[in-house]
Amino acid sequence: MATRLNQVSSHLSSAQVPRVQIGVKNPEDVVIVKALRTPMTRGKKGGFKDTTADYLLGSIFKGLLERTKIDPALVEDICVGNVCPPGGGATLARMAALYAGFPNTTSVQTVNRQCSSGLQAVVHIAHQIQAGMIEVGIGAGVESMTQFYGPGYRMTKDSISPEVFAVKEAADCLTPMGFTSENKAAKAQKEGLFDAEIYPIKTTILDKDGNTKEIVVSRDDGVRPGTTPQTLSKLKPVFDKNGSTTAGNASQVSDGAAALGLSIQGKFIAAAKTGLKVDDLDIVELNEAFASQAVYSMEKLGLDVNKLKRQDKRVGCTTMCIGGGFGMAAIFESEH
Repeated sequence: MATRLNQVSSHLSSAQVPRVQIGVKNPEDVVIVKALRTPMTRGKKGGFKDTTADYLLGSIFKGLLERTKIDPALVEDICVGNVCPPGGGATLARMAALYAGFPNTTSVQTVNRQCSSGLQAVVHIAHQIQAGMIEVGIGAGVESMTQFYGPGYRMTKDSISPEVFAVKEAADCLTPMGFTSENKAAKAQKEGLFDAEIYPIKTTILDKDGNTKEIVVSRDDGVRPGTTPQTLSKLKPVFDKNGSTTAGNASQVSDGAAALGLSIQGKFIAAAKTGLKVDDLDIVELNEAFASQAVYSMEKLGLDVNKLKRQDKRVGCTTMCIGGGFGMAAIFESEH
C-alpha cells in the first residue's frame, strides 16, 4: 500500500513524522565505512563462470577485513541478499563468512527481495544498528547466475570451492542438522489452548483416487496422542544407525503460515544483548527441531521445565536453533 506523506502525516504526531536530516551530523548516524565489490562478469562466459558463489562472497569478505583492518569479532551480523541460490543461500553465506575469518559468533542471515536484495541487506543491517541491536554489521549480496539459473543444482561438497571447504568449520555447515543432535501437545490441543490462535482454512484436497474434496483445516495434525516411551523406543534412527534422533523426537516437515494482528498482544523488547538473566524471565519457549537440543538447552541454562506452560506472566523469551551452528532469541513483554 502506498499513499502521499501529507495524507499520512496529519494522523501522526510531530515526533512520529519521518525526518530526513541531510547535511546534519549526529552521533546516532548509521555510517558506511567501506564499500567493496568484485568485478561483474558475464554468466556462463566470463571470468567467474567456473567460480562458486561461496568463494566469491568469501573473497569479498576477506577483502573487507584486509582493507578495513577491523577485528572480525566486532562484526555482529552479516546480511546477504540473493535471489537464485537454493535454501535462500543461507548455507553458502555462512560458509563464506567462516572461510573469510569471521568467528562463529558473527551471525549470518539472507534476504530475497528480487532485484533489490543486496540493497535490502544493507537496509536490514542499518535498521538493526538504528534499533540498537548491533553496532557493527555487513550488508552484502552475491549471485552466480551461471550456477543457479536452471535446474539440477544441488549444494554438495563438489559444488563448494575447495578453498572454502578446506576450512573445517565451513565444511561442517554441510552436515545435516540431524547429525548435530541426537511433551507432547495432545493435552493442550484437547483442552483447546491453541484454538484462539488458529484461523480455520477452507481448502481442497485430492483423495487417493484423484478426486477433489473441500475440507476445513482447523487443528494441527502433527500432534501424536497416545505416544509412549515404549512406542518411541521402537522407532529406527533417521540419520545414523547408531544415533538417537528418530521420527519421534524430531520436528515434522510442515505447511502453514502465521501473522500478527493489530490488537496489542505484547511489546517487542529486543533480539540481542538485553542484559537479562534466566531468573528475569517468566516463560521460556524453545523452538527446536530435535528434542535433544531442547533438553540440552534447558539443562545448560537451568531452565525450569514447569515454566513452559501457558501462564499469566509478563516477560517471555522465545528462542530457536538456526542451521549453520548459531541461534536467535527474542524478548517480549506481555500487554496486561
